[in-house]
Amino acid sequence: MKKINIVDLTLRDGSHAMSHQFTAQQMADLAAQIDTIGVDYIEFGHGNGVGGSSIQYGFGAATDEEYMKAVNPVVHNAKLCVITLPGIGTRYDLKMAVENGVSVARFATQMSECDIARQHIGMAKEMGLTPWAVLPLAKFLSVEETVFYAQQSEKLGAEVIYLLDGGGSALPEEVYERVFEVCKRVDVPIGFHAHNNMQLAVANSLAAVDAGCTYIDACLKGFGAGAGNCPIEPFVLALERKGYKTNVDLYKAMDVGDKYLKPIMPRPQELTSDQIMLGYGVYSSFLLFARRAGEKYGVDPRDIIKTIGLRGCTEGQEQICIEVAYELAQKKKALENA
Repeated sequence: MKKINIVDLTLRDGSHAMSHQFTAQQMADLAAQIDTIGVDYIEFGHGNGVGGSSIQYGFGAATDEEYMKAVNPVVHNAKLCVITLPGIGTRYDLKMAVENGVSVARFATQMSECDIARQHIGMAKEMGLTPWAVLPLAKFLSVEETVFYAQQSEKLGAEVIYLLDGGGSALPEEVYERVFEVCKRVDVPIGFHAHNNMQLAVANSLAAVDAGCTYIDACLKGFGAGAGNCPIEPFVLALERKGYKTNVDLYKAMDVGDKYLKPIMPRPQELTSDQIMLGYGVYSSFLLFARRAGEKYGVDPRDIIKTIGLRGCTEGQEQICIEVAYELAQKKKALENA
């Protein structure tokens, strides 16, 4: 029976859904409870990773160090992870992570720019961290290109390689063919990270597992950016029915989600119209930026998201929502005055 490692992202991807306003105490309280349900890893901190608290991405309610010092003492079973975007997180952030009990450092780049994580992966290894590569927007490259960049990440020293459907726009067959080919042609374990903008996060994660993935990202109640991530509860049940093994206690996961997470969620993790629009291939972190820009300029955030998707914008370009909203407002005004 194949064992699937569950990486809980409730406290990191869920930070997006909280507008990065998890307090250090809230994060510690939730981490202590999540640690009891049997997940293998817990990733936590600002939604954009260490160093992400900024005017560009939104200031967190606490600093990276405050989160680390709050979470580390209460987690005794799962391994702690942080994620870093090269160019944002630094060696000092990694050093601080090591000093506060973190054992896994994940590095997210655009797939075709995976080589910019070379130094970060090397530094992480020197510090005793286990480096993983996270390659977003895999859907927009061919299967062969996906394999090539996964192989490059393996050569750089990544010990787990993730394919990430950050816009929730992939279909199960697209996930399967990419994961299957990557698993055949690299020697390190493969992981998958799904978003639920087309309500396919569980199906896509199952497709990834069937194709050979042994690491899957998931959140309690799917609590994450945009329409959310793969929800742990139904996913674990589906894995059980398909004969795969996890360490997760399904009842405990349900109880922790209901008792500890649900009361502090700012809104239900339900599918809204603008979240569906992320299926055009827009990374989920764009959603709140599009809503704010739409409100400011009096345009439909769905139009903003669709325009961004057609332009092929990627993670890290969220501020372009302002530019797109302004352009759409000018076009709207011109039509009204015609």
